[in-house]
Amino acid sequence: MGEKLNRYGFRVDKKANKLQIKRAIMDLYGVDVVEINTMVVTGKSKTRYSKTGFIAGRSSSYKKAIITLAQGETIDFYSNI
Repeated sequence: MGEKLNRYGFRVDKKANKLQIKRAIMDLYGVDVVEINTMVVTGKSKTRYSKTGFIAGRSSSYKKAIITLAQGETIDFYSNI
């Protein structure tokens, strides 16, 4: 999505709202953010079998943000390597 639609995905804090996310992206990368879409990804339940029986657990849920940048703007993630 980064090259074709000028969109980037980030994993963000569950308590952060769209304005906080926009401000953080603009400060960190120095780009103009046009649109932000957020979604909460629920954790999956997982089970495995061991000698003592079945062990049930759950992976943690998280919030994902899809950022749309202005035309001509890009984020270079590999410049600091």
